[in-house]
Amino acid sequence: MYLLPAIDILGGKAVRLAKGDYNQVTVYNDDPVAQARAFEEAGAAWVHVVDLDGARSGVPENIAIVERIVRETSLNVEIGGGIRSLETLKRLADAGAARMVLGTALVNDPELARAAVDAVGGDRLTAGIDAKGGEVAVSGWIEGSGVAATDLARAMSEAGFRHIVYTDIARDGMQTGIDVQAYVDMAAAFGHPVIASGGVASVADIQRLAPVAASIEGVITGRAVYEGTLDVAEGVAACKAAAEGGTAC
Repeated sequence: MYLLPAIDILGGKAVRLAKGDYNQVTVYNDDPVAQARAFEEAGAAWVHVVDLDGARSGVPENIAIVERIVRETSLNVEIGGGIRSLETLKRLADAGAARMVLGTALVNDPELARAAVDAVGGDRLTAGIDAKGGEVAVSGWIEGSGVAATDLARAMSEAGFRHIVYTDIARDGMQTGIDVQAYVDMAAAFGHPVIASGGVASVADIQRLAPVAASIEGVITGRAVYEGTLDVAEGVAACKAAAEGGTAC
């Protein structure tokens, strides 16, 4: 289990949205690359990057920033937002991204999902499943899909994906704590551990995942690290302790 501090990019800046609402934007750093360096210096090995412009438009708009993070840090970069073609996927793979997240395309273009596994391998792909009330949301969380999150998880496992980021939209960016059982249920449907996202506000939230660590691959946190309720170094240690069956911080 490991920590993935999040960098959401909108208009070239590191921001966070409340509940995925593009009208509720907080800018935390004018330079996403500098933010990535700060996470690296605090001990993070991974960073979860979201191209919010791309998530909304369907065309990645911040690939150059991602390329700089890969080039200028040693972080493993997991990147999502607007990846809706094999060309984009391959460009990010060539840029050195460790994993690429497919979200809306999983629902709208299932053939792309299967082709992506053939193109880069299931271990370099993450199924980004964002849900409200158990229903998958698409197009930057703007639209409902009518697809159950657990059903999509099963389908992605069958397609060859080996990683899932599951986000509870109602909790994302709200620092309201986590729904542990939701991640356990998703891991059971997927057949592999999941990356938990949405609502992680403190080390205590990470520690709450310790009893179900076998179901949790990693933990994404965003607003909490920017506003100081979760220290990245403490979060990294807490994830390691949870994975080892102990406690930290």
